[in-house]
Amino acid sequence: MKALIYVQHLLGTGHVVRAAALARALAARDVETVLVSGNRVPPTVAVNGFSVIELPAARSSDDRFSAVVDEAGRPVDDRWKARRRNRLLSVFDDTGPDILLTETWPFGRNAFAFELEPLMEAAKGVVPRPIVAASVRDILVRKNDAKKEHRMAERAHATCDLVLVHGDPAFVRFEDSFPFAAEIADLIRYTGYIDTGADTPEPPDSNGTGEVVVSCGGGAVGAALLETALAARALSARAGRLRWRVLVGTDLDDLVLAGLKTSAGDGIVVERARRDFPGLLKRARLSVSQCGYNTAVDVLAAGCAAVFVPFARGAETEQTQRAEALAARGLATVVPEADMTPDRLAAGIDAALDLPKAALTLDRDGARTSADLLIDAVDTLRNRTA
Repeated sequence: MKALIYVQHLLGTGHVVRAAALARALAARDVETVLVSGNRVPPTVAVNGFSVIELPAARSSDDRFSAVVDEAGRPVDDRWKARRRNRLLSVFDDTGPDILLTETWPFGRNAFAFELEPLMEAAKGVVPRPIVAASVRDILVRKNDAKKEHRMAERAHATCDLVLVHGDPAFVRFEDSFPFAAEIADLIRYTGYIDTGADTPEPPDSNGTGEVVVSCGGGAVGAALLETALAARALSARAGRLRWRVLVGTDLDDLVLAGLKTSAGDGIVVERARRDFPGLLKRARLSVSQCGYNTAVDVLAAGCAAVFVPFARGAETEQTQRAEALAARGLATVVPEADMTPDRLAAGIDAALDLPKAALTLDRDGARTSADLLIDAVDTLRNRTA
């Protein structure tokens, strides 16, 4: 059995982290898996057990997703799009997948319809055809126009056999962020959250033990959080004497890293983001971070105290909704990004350390469950058409 997974991350790295976890889970079930990425795969992502093909790289021009640009920062043009489309279709033909999984599409990535719609048409024309599945987070970014959201549901029905929602309905339901979920209820399968902690190494020595771990995922939109955290340490009554570890994402350049190291005082370690991040959190006293999907899952798995500063620029709603849901259950404090100052972040840190210990039991076996659902769907389709 063969699988082709398409992923395009534009700003943060969470999309490709989840896609790679799904690829590893399929590979563990002896599915020959190819991950085709529309951007560079970060070095912190484990790619063992499957093949990676990188298309000509694309990213967002800014933190408000104003435009798609190529690796050199140039706006993409029709010639570039044709080259990407042809390469993607060639990968599809060469792979001959039984499973075609698109991360986010058709619930986003409309800027890449120029290649995804032809990919869907190619899948329809193959005999036997592959199972087509969409892979989506627990929470979608809301659209201002309900017609756009309804179009997502229509596309899902037209192209997908399954919509894999990587969440636990006991915590948050898909319809909480997607008002047309009922129209595709026959396609939706909750998989549980994708927890990548088991695929990461243990930290060496005493790294992380009793520390405040400050992180920003890939870092593309995290510099302000890291800078504010450095200034907040001296203002925190509860955490000012703890050791702090500030992890600088791979999307932040060396000048930012150097500046943060210069600003850091005694008791603060500033270093690049690490693959053993989940292990650091399991030893930590407190996590300070944004509230992207993967970081939130890592924090919940670790059970440490947490302060979330959700990314909320432009029309982004996903991280705020997730952070508020966690705070409502007593699992974290939230400092809105627009209100973030060293004083307010320090107050949020002290409040988080004062929270009584709370627990939330979530299904975090999403990668394995997704692999099972996809393989079962192929078997069912093949038996039906035999």
